[in-house]
Amino acid sequence: MSESPASEAPPGEMPDGGGACTVPAGEALNSVEPSGAGVEGLLSGRTAWARRMETPLRTFLRTETGSALVLAGATVAALIWANISISSYDKVWATRLAVLVGSSGVSLDLRGFVNSGLMAFFFLVVGLEARREFDRGELRVRSRLALPVLAGLGGMILPIGIYLIANAGRPSEHGWGMAMSTDTAFALGALALVGRRLPDRVRTYLLTFSVVDDLAGIAVIAVVYSGRIRVVPLVIGLGFLAVAVVIRARRVRYGPAYLMVGIAAWVAFLKSGVDPIMVGLILGLLTYAYGATRASLEQASEAFRQFREQPTAELAASARGSVRTAISPNDRLAQIFHPWSSYVIVPLFALANAGIVINGSFLARAYTSPVTLGILIGYLVGKPLGTAGCAWLVTKFSHGRLRPPVGWGAVVGAGTVAGIGFTVSLLIASLALTGTELAEAKLGILSAALAASGLTWIIFRLVNQLPARTRLRALLGTAEVITDLVVPVDPARDHLRGPEKAPVTVVEYGDFECPFCGQAEPAVRKLLRDFGDVRYVWRHLPLNDVHPEAQLAAEATEAAARQGAFWDMHDRLFDHQDALSARDLMGHAAALGLDTERFAADLRKHVGMAHVSEDVESADLSGVSGTPTFFINGKRHYGAYDIENLSRAVKLAAARTKITN
Repeated sequence: MSESPASEAPPGEMPDGGGACTVPAGEALNSVEPSGAGVEGLLSGRTAWARRMETPLRTFLRTETGSALVLAGATVAALIWANISISSYDKVWATRLAVLVGSSGVSLDLRGFVNSGLMAFFFLVVGLEARREFDRGELRVRSRLALPVLAGLGGMILPIGIYLIANAGRPSEHGWGMAMSTDTAFALGALALVGRRLPDRVRTYLLTFSVVDDLAGIAVIAVVYSGRIRVVPLVIGLGFLAVAVVIRARRVRYGPAYLMVGIAAWVAFLKSGVDPIMVGLILGLLTYAYGATRASLEQASEAFRQFREQPTAELAASARGSVRTAISPNDRLAQIFHPWSSYVIVPLFALANAGIVINGSFLARAYTSPVTLGILIGYLVGKPLGTAGCAWLVTKFSHGRLRPPVGWGAVVGAGTVAGIGFTVSLLIASLALTGTELAEAKLGILSAALAASGLTWIIFRLVNQLPARTRLRALLGTAEVITDLVVPVDPARDHLRGPEKAPVTVVEYGDFECPFCGQAEPAVRKLLRDFGDVRYVWRHLPLNDVHPEAQLAAEATEAAARQGAFWDMHDRLFDHQDALSARDLMGHAAALGLDTERFAADLRKHVGMAHVSEDVESADLSGVSGTPTFFINGKRHYGAYDIENLSRAVKLAAARTKITN
């Protein structure tokens, strides 16, 4: 468990989705269920701390998926409202609002404030996620950048071409941008509903190329759909963004400073005629992401210890600052703005823009109009062909060096669900069209969302009917996953359990005094009993700043290893986590029948320190800052460490190994 003394990080949450224990043992134990439940009882189902062990990406996916239902509800509400009274609907959103300072200020109607004001926060979140993927996600390996970029662009260019062909020579031709973008929230939500058992990698793949067309969509809005550009306000706005770059370079962490600069830039862009949602996107892209280092967590722990001993306002500020430094600005801003964006701003945008009057004559006219057909065919045909076709071309021309991180069935399914345009499409429609053509465009966008969801359900239904091995290949593919474990397993020095040539290797970085390592241990033992083809590796990561006896306990297992009893001592220490003092360790050695004089001499000489230090260094290289942290076939395991989650991860790793051999 990772507990922070400051309000920025809720108790029990690891900023980087890492291990569970980085706090004083007493603090951690206070958050565990009553001891009477027993360790086995705690791990019989999902662990109590299951929701805390998540990466920012998993949190992003969960929020986007959940918000899709709210977004759908807001869309339905807009349609009902507009069909009850279109005059009331239009009147409310045409209400004029003004913010004035003296004789200067901003005046927009309510819909304009939502579309250009609140939506800037939505695109801030888009920029944050794009930057996180670039810094820490799939795109951190720059060679993998080409495929999602080209797939995203292909999934835009082909639908645009289809729309332009359908509307050639018509005034509606100017609305070509409506057919290009994917609504990430709606698409992820639909994918969760129609493919409930899909691996997370499928959702991640969708996210990587949908981020590309989100970014390109904003660029198109700024360049094509902005009004007459005024140079002086634009230069002023760019100047304010330059100020944001400078204060970020100087590592200023005062949030209100960025807020004021962002507001000033937004007003300047609005006055310039360039859609100010660009400001949110740019600020998001400027906000770097990084994982919490062990050194920064130790510093935060020390600051909290000082505050605990002397609770003054000055030390409280110091502890708060240490925690803020440990967590990247990207993670902090995403935690603040992402729920508001997904559950409030985007549904409010749908409520403001999705309302159209639907009747028989309108439907008959709209479904034969070039606007509606261009959008429908563009999304339902152009999106899957563009994304999957570009992915295939990249794979072919790179001779397989670059390929999708999922199977081709998942590539096609992700391409069809990307046909849900909604948010950016409605935004461009409101900028490009008016009157009947705008209503026809809205109908096309809504119809495409429904049809794309149904088409995606059919595709994954067909994939699930395939034989087991073929189905796995269609979903998972054969591309190599990114290896997170920097220092590979070395049977000559690492401590191993299970077959040396097993297809699945589980590496755990642990601390014998960490209570959550103790909770995970029964799951690990059951995993080894249930799976005879799993190789388990233990590596030391004693958190000396919070667990004073962890270092000596780790060295005790190395002293026992010199007598061929590493695993005996390992198991005994976890069975007696409350007895790790030097005297207790001697008692454990005697109980195991070891040569106690030799054992004591090895402890005094710290003969195991070098091995422990090497493990700690390898943990630092792999970005491990807490315990327990697991790697399965070199890929970091995020999520709970109960038997259900570990078994699922091992089965997935075994399946990938099977289809790639």
